[in-house]
Amino acid sequence: MKKLVAILCILLSYASMSAQDTYTVNGETLELKTEIDGNLDLLWATVDGKYRYFVRTQNNTILELKNTKGDNNKYQEEYKTTLNNVMEDYGLSTDKVKLTLGSLKDFIDMYNSTSDVSYQTQLKKNKLELRLGVFGGITNNPFVPNPDNLKSPVFGTELEVITNAEKPIHSGFLQLRQVLKNNDLEYTSTEFSLGYRWRAINISNLSIYGNVKFATLNFSKVTVATEDDVIEESDTSFNAPFIFGLGADYKVGNGYITFGFNQLFALDLDTNDNFPTDFTLGYKFTL
Repeated sequence: MKKLVAILCILLSYASMSAQDTYTVNGETLELKTEIDGNLDLLWATVDGKYRYFVRTQNNTILELKNTKGDNNKYQEEYKTTLNNVMEDYGLSTDKVKLTLGSLKDFIDMYNSTSDVSYQTQLKKNKLELRLGVFGGITNNPFVPNPDNLKSPVFGTELEVITNAEKPIHSGFLQLRQVLKNNDLEYTSTEFSLGYRWRAINISNLSIYGNVKFATLNFSKVTVATEDDVIEESDTSFNAPFIFGLGADYKVGNGYITFGFNQLFALDLDTNDNFPTDFTLGYKFTL
C-alpha cells in the first residue's frame, strides 16, 4: 500500500510539473501554464487570486498582457497593443479581443492557424457533463398555509446538465425534493421540478447563481384535525410557477459543496405572509 501511495505521489508530481513551468518575467519568477503552443504561445497563471496572461514569441520573448486603468479611470487595453506588436500582418483585428482566457485562446489559435498552414487547432469543443448532487436542510414551506411559521426538514437530489467550459454560465437541472412533516405541521410533499441556473459570479473555485424552477409536479399530503375527526387530504398538481432562488457552489477536490437559499418568491404562488426560510446544504460531483 505504501509503495502504491509513493508511486501515485510521483505520478501526480510529474503531472503537475509537466502542466506548468517556471519562468522569469521582468525579474519576477512565475509558474506559468502553456495554454496554446504555436507561432505565438499563450501562457497564464493565477497569482494572489488574480488571472495573469502572457504571450511567448518565436524568439522566446515573454510579454505580459495588461489592462490597467489610466488617470481618467478608463481601462487602457495595453494588451491589444502588445498583441499587434508581436503579430505579423495577417489582417487580424484585436478590437473585439477581451482579456479573458477564452477570448485570448480563440484569437491566438486563429492567428496561429493563419500564420502557419501546418498548425492544428488546440481549441477544445465544450461538451455537456452531468453533475449529481444531494442536499438537506429546513423549510417553512413558504407557499403553504403555515400561520405559526413552523419549520420542516427537507432533503433531495439533483441532476444538473452543464458544459465543461472553464467557467460555465448556464445549466439546467432536474430536482427531486422531499419535505417531511413537522410534529405540529402535518404536511408532506414530494416535488419533481425542471429548472434553469445562471451563474452571475464565477471566480476561481466559487460560483454564485440564480435559480428558476419553471415546471413542477407536486404530490402533497396534509392532515387536518377537526373536533369530530382527523382528515387526511392528498393532492397532485402540475404547475409552471417560476419559483426563484439563490445558490452557490464551492469546488472541493472533484466535487462541489452547495448552498441554497430557495423559494424566495414565485410568479404564480403566494407566500402566505411568511418570509421564505428555505435553506439547504449539500454536495455534488461530476459523473
